[in-house]
Amino acid sequence: MKTWLLLLAAILTEVTASVSLKAAQTHPIWYPLVVLGYVASFYLLSRVLRLGLGLGVAYGIWGATGVALTALASVLFFGEPLTPLMIGGLILIIAGVLVVELGSQRAHGAAERAAAAVTTSAEAPTEAPA
Repeated sequence: MKTWLLLLAAILTEVTASVSLKAAQTHPIWYPLVVLGYVASFYLLSRVLRLGLGLGVAYGIWGATGVALTALASVLFFGEPLTPLMIGGLILIIAGVLVVELGSQRAHGAAERAAAAVTTSAEAPTEAPA
């Protein structure tokens, strides 16, 4: 649970930094929040990795969710358009991350089963030749 909360915090700080970067184009006072947001995001992402979440999964979720939330924030805060084609692209990004996550879970399950099989065979008594 802690891993996922840290990942959520990493995503939200990255989105905050990205939205602030757009705002800083016309109001430079936002630049400190840009720097702070990106530094905090990468720090939190590194903590997530230290807790054991795989890089591909963590970065995929962080990146895809960040892209989707930043796109939505740009519509809300800056009135930028969000076309049906863009929505389709966001759906594809999110679907891709879900497929990577499912593949990761399947790979971990296979690795655990293989490790259990090795452990079981190593514990089995061997018969002495007659």
